[in-house]
Amino acid sequence: MSQAEEEGEEFDLGISLEIVATVVDLANAVQDAEEGLLSGGDDEDDEDDEDEITEEMLTDFIDELNEEQQVALIALAWVGRGDYEPEEWEEALKIAAERNARGDASAYLTGMEGLGDLLSEGAGAFGIAIEEVER
Repeated sequence: MSQAEEEGEEFDLGISLEIVATVVDLANAVQDAEEGLLSGGDDEDDEDDEDEITEEMLTDFIDELNEEQQVALIALAWVGRGDYEPEEWEEALKIAAERNARGDASAYLTGMEGLGDLLSEGAGAFGIAIEEVER
């Protein structure tokens, strides 16, 4: 349990929970759409295509975030994947900033399998339930 959790404080991830929740929602929608295509989903129902969330929408959203927010997303995904523990957050941020020096956060993050789940798990490691974040 992190020190912030023990003291009953909310941990500052350096990114708003609303942004994290939005990325989780977009990533899950993209993953669901891809899984539907792979499972032979109904291709004839083109009416819903206008409402369909695409990977391009997800990458555009991430690209519009500032560098600090992108770095926090990368670090949070790493915590969710188990690469870092919440106690190692500062180290994860430092390495994520180095990793993001190329400015390709959206490509890196969207290349992670199960991005929405990783971010949710990462937030959960800090005692934050993404499902409960208002959108």
